[in-house]
Amino acid sequence: MLELHDITKRYYGFMKALQGVSLTIRPGELVGLFGENGAGKTTLLKSVLGLLPHGGEVLLDGEPVTRKNIERLSFATSEHSFFPSLTAQAHRDFYREHFPTWRDGRYKALTEFFDLPDYKPLRAYSTGQKNQFEVILALCQGADYILMDEPFAGNDVFNREDFYKVLLGILEPNETVILSTHLIEEVSGFVSRAVLLKKGRVVGDKSLSALEDEGVTLMEYVKSAYGYRPDRVSRALDKLTGEEEP
Repeated sequence: MLELHDITKRYYGFMKALQGVSLTIRPGELVGLFGENGAGKTTLLKSVLGLLPHGGEVLLDGEPVTRKNIERLSFATSEHSFFPSLTAQAHRDFYREHFPTWRDGRYKALTEFFDLPDYKPLRAYSTGQKNQFEVILALCQGADYILMDEPFAGNDVFNREDFYKVLLGILEPNETVILSTHLIEEVSGFVSRAVLLKKGRVVGDKSLSALEDEGVTLMEYVKSAYGYRPDRVSRALDKLTGEEEP
């Protein structure tokens, strides 16, 4: 179980990026982390991983996240955290050496699925290929909790759709995914729980099964939680066209 207790983060000593975020994430959950730009999604994921100093506490099965258990967490980000001069094969060898739970069969299947070249340096990959490879490394590390931050940037809609299906097919019951993305409608059939952030606070946390029972779509839930106004565009256009009149 991954527990977040009152996670807070300030930048430059005063700007509040996270304001008392508390969550409990159980094994096997597929959590969608949603929010506007600047809501704190990336900051939260990096805080969980210990990549940023923060207030509050992160516990993994009751223990703080340290070097002793950090291998149970993996991270895929469109910022890229691999070695650009190394080939995919060299990355595979490095991960196999350093992670005893490395899933080699899964690695081979996923690189073949995306048709990624094994003996090409990562810097020569396209942006989409780099993101695909980053996700593959995170999925094959053997971690129990797989954190993904906008991992599908640069990938076309067909690759994304196929990948969700593949992901659902390969994940084991104990594997947990926390996926931060703006592609809300695309992942509505993949995630089992939606956590909404706004200005560093949790403003929504609901299972997709509960939403289905209520007859509410994920997008409707998100719009309601954020107080989205359907007339936003028409109001803006009215103002703009009004300014252009003599």
